Amino acid sequence: MQNNRYASIIVDVANAEVDRVFDYIVPEGMQLFPGMHVLVPFGPRKIDGFVIDLKRETDVPENKLKAIIRCMEDFPALRADQIRLAQWMKETYGCTLAEAFRLMLPAQARGGRIAPKTQLFVSRIREDYPEKCTEKQRELLDSLKEPLPLAAVNASVAKALEKKGFVSIAPQEMQRAPYEGMESRRKTVELNAAQADALFEIEHALNAGGGRFLLYGVTGSGKTEVYMRAVQKTVESGRGAIVLVPEIALTPQMVAWFRARFENAAVIHSRLSAGERYDEWRRIISGQARVVIGARSAVFSPVENLGLIVVDEEHEHTYRSEHRPKYDARKVAQARMDAAGGVLILGSATPEVSTFMRAQSGVRPENKLTLLELSRRANGGDLPEVQIVDMRQELARGNTSIFSSALVSALRNCLAEGRQAILFINRRGYSTFVSCRSCGYVEKCEACDLAMTYHRSGGHLSCHYCGRMRTPPTTCPECGSRFIKYFGAGTQKVEEEVLARFPQARVLRADLDTTRGKDAHMRIFEAFARGEADVLVGTQMIAKGLDFPNVTLVGAVAADASLNAPDYRAGERTFQLITQVAGRAGRAGHKGRVILQTYEPDSPVLQMAARQDFRAFYSEERLYRRRALYPPYTVLMRLITSSNDMDAAQAAAQSLEEKVRTFIEEGGYAEDLIHMHSKEAPVARLDGKFRFHVFVKMYSRARTDEITRELERLSREEIPGVEIEAEINPTNMM
Repeated sequence: MQNNRYASIIVDVANAEVDRVFDYIVPEGMQLFPGMHVLVPFGPRKIDGFVIDLKRETDVPENKLKAIIRCMEDFPALRADQIRLAQWMKETYGCTLAEAFRLMLPAQARGGRIAPKTQLFVSRIREDYPEKCTEKQRELLDSLKEPLPLAAVNASVAKALEKKGFVSIAPQEMQRAPYEGMESRRKTVELNAAQADALFEIEHALNAGGGRFLLYGVTGSGKTEVYMRAVQKTVESGRGAIVLVPEIALTPQMVAWFRARFENAAVIHSRLSAGERYDEWRRIISGQARVVIGARSAVFSPVENLGLIVVDEEHEHTYRSEHRPKYDARKVAQARMDAAGGVLILGSATPEVSTFMRAQSGVRPENKLTLLELSRRANGGDLPEVQIVDMRQELARGNTSIFSSALVSALRNCLAEGRQAILFINRRGYSTFVSCRSCGYVEKCEACDLAMTYHRSGGHLSCHYCGRMRTPPTTCPECGSRFIKYFGAGTQKVEEEVLARFPQARVLRADLDTTRGKDAHMRIFEAFARGEADVLVGTQMIAKGLDFPNVTLVGAVAADASLNAPDYRAGERTFQLITQVAGRAGRAGHKGRVILQTYEPDSPVLQMAARQDFRAFYSEERLYRRRALYPPYTVLMRLITSSNDMDAAQAAAQSLEEKVRTFIEEGGYAEDLIHMHSKEAPVARLDGKFRFHVFVKMYSRARTDEITRELERLSREEIPGVEIEAEINPTNMM
């Protein structure tokens, strides 16, 4: 009889009612360990489950127990630290354990929907030759210096030799490797004094039981080199590392750099095929890959003896999940490193205000970050020269183009010198909206309370929220006027303008429309890096992290586009975008130039971004947040109700508001409540559904964790015909 006859299992059902362990019988002879992924009977169904514990006894009567059907893999799919992390996520984000575990496995592994890829190989098993050996058989045997795919040889000859016992034909596992064959290029460089000092602090923390750092450095200051050296020190000490990047677009470049030094580095992100993601996950959990590079979800990678997590461009909102569970990858990374006694590095040239505040004096130990600063470019070069162009004056001089005379002149000089340019505009499409000049009518999506964007390449209007498309009108649907005009500019229009003015220029465009296909980012950026294009036009995916040595000119076509967005972080996001995109110029010793086109040239945010003066911006923004009572001095929370029935959505919001108010008053939090209301959401209709929200604003000194857990609980209430969603300090208040 086995010592452990019973297993405590979490079933893979994302329902709070079954978010507890269920005991199952371990069949005789089954090799089972905590963390294993199994198939179990659950009611009338057979579903996945995860082994949490093994035990000799159970309180459940034997006749009520069912037996585990089988193991889905022959190894534990979850490490012990991941199980503890799932418990932390349940407490922090109000999710179920099953929802947390789903983040830690490739989606296709659930339900056994994927398996290792195999291919038949021919291997020589004897050194001699058959008595009656044909010429073809001898040729095949001589070619088998190493196993060859059956598909690459004469199959009938191979099978004949197999019958004679001279070769074996057997399946071998074939790895589906992302970015296979991609050139790994990044030479090792000498660290400057500031980089060496930063690495010394990190290495000391690695050896002393862990630490948390903010690596703040101007664009081009060599943060990536510090990351790589830190990873190297971690691997040399026998531990593993995870490096997070904010955009899938940045992954190929980072992978190329890291594979130049760490051959077995694995890659994890959502654009991988199911097979690639499954194989990379198996390489990580088996210990073959000790270094992982990836986007947000890579933070859950099952790295053995994890000792370091790097979060590059930590200020990016993409580190926050918009789907349940709504986790922040930076907080998850900190929780993993705190538990493992490892090191967390948050890196950025433009840290989030709340992050930089954590690196100042007077911060509580549980929030404290140690500041490491790189104040100059790694190559000793200067930051690019930045010119702010007043587009109002351009218009007064009769220039109605989207390009200022200064930008046209700079582009001409850049192309003449054989250099490359980046043109940034944070809007895709050709025109941002279509309007009637007679009555002011704006073409909006029929399912969303938002203007549609005109895409000239397809000749259609598109809603960037729900994806609906329609043919643009030739006359105004409201007043019948023929004065329908396209307003604003997007990436397509910028690309067209470059080609109209410089027909000889080779132009690439990088936006959501051109990068939908697999590895599309990599193909575009690799081509630009090889010099196959002179100008790269793109949205924010080209604004950070990328390193193109031949780029000497950056143009921000509409530098103020995000400045007046209805969000308290509008200034911060504008500063970050402009500073980051400006940092793409002049990174390899060539003098860089940046042109910021704006209708608000006196904006303090743009002036500070032009100087790349983050500390000045931080000081101003911190004061603004304190005066206006915005995070991190407060916490913003909301419950969003959505329904096909407007009255149902509104009634649900009003009911939830009363429940939240009662919880706050009875819990003794009322003195920390600044404001609460339920009303129509800023975007009142989205994808055909009416939206209302319950908005709550509280001082951050309050026990807000208890309130956020209550909001998460309320979001799981079932109200017929109504969907409920909870958001804490949401990245988008619309």
